[in-house]
Amino acid sequence: MSGLMLLDTPSLYFRAFFGVPESVTAPDGTPVNAVRGLIDMIARLVQDRSPERLVCCMDADWRPGFRVAALPSYKAHRVADDGGDQTPDALEAQLPVIDAVLDAFGLARAGVPGYEADDVIGTLATRGAADGPVDIVTGDRDLFQLVDDRGPVLVLYTARGIRNLQVMGEKEVAAKYGIPGRGYGDYATLRGDPSDGLPGVPGVGDKTAAALVTRFGSVEGILAALDSGAAEGFPAGARRRMEAARDYLAAAETVVRVVTDIEAPELAALDDRLPAGARDPEALVELADTWNLGGPVNRLLNALAR
Repeated sequence: MSGLMLLDTPSLYFRAFFGVPESVTAPDGTPVNAVRGLIDMIARLVQDRSPERLVCCMDADWRPGFRVAALPSYKAHRVADDGGDQTPDALEAQLPVIDAVLDAFGLARAGVPGYEADDVIGTLATRGAADGPVDIVTGDRDLFQLVDDRGPVLVLYTARGIRNLQVMGEKEVAAKYGIPGRGYGDYATLRGDPSDGLPGVPGVGDKTAAALVTRFGSVEGILAALDSGAAEGFPAGARRRMEAARDYLAAAETVVRVVTDIEAPELAALDDRLPAGARDPEALVELADTWNLGGPVNRLLNALAR
């Protein structure tokens, strides 16, 4: 049982959209594969993990200005011709339905203007860990930086699917990447992440990044060592590469680091208690009939009632 479960909802509905055939449609022919897939994922998570509280965290801004200002390449390859993101039209049309279904169930939904879902998750996880275990459900490795065995705060990583979640805590992150358990953000900064437009330090791969984070603890620690003139602890050629990448390292820290201290009324007033049934049964029945969601809706209702 987890006290608080935080869903990286965009990660999950993208996974559902590409994992469930687009031939799954409403009576009018509109694709509902992402909606159905997401509801079934939530039902499985509630059934298997029995959270007491749950929040569907959302992107109010998928490419926040403060990150772009620090590093213009951040997600630049995902920008569409109209300046928005490259969400497929068939998925974009399902997002209002997802919101409506979550609201009819009474599942908490949280997004904050100017921030990504990751930042909402980081803030709620940091606050929630004081009260007990926190599970973060995501397919995004960036959130590995939030794992903390003291809470514990765990990442339930969806790369192998909802039925085969990889439970990642500090020990698992350390074993997989050869770094301190909470050092993934610094590791990613050094190594880079093409999926986010994060170039990394030229000439620094996985092994060198892991060695530097293990030796100095963080990007801040590396920069402090450079400032002190220390040469010890740097693999061959790494000190020169770090010196040349100072500007990038300072900028990337802002981009990679998940925000953990958002102050916003959207979060302060959040009721994250997991409901035992639908908050608006009539609206839920109408949505299920309109969008061919009867099976997934009933599966989630059954999971909530346990």
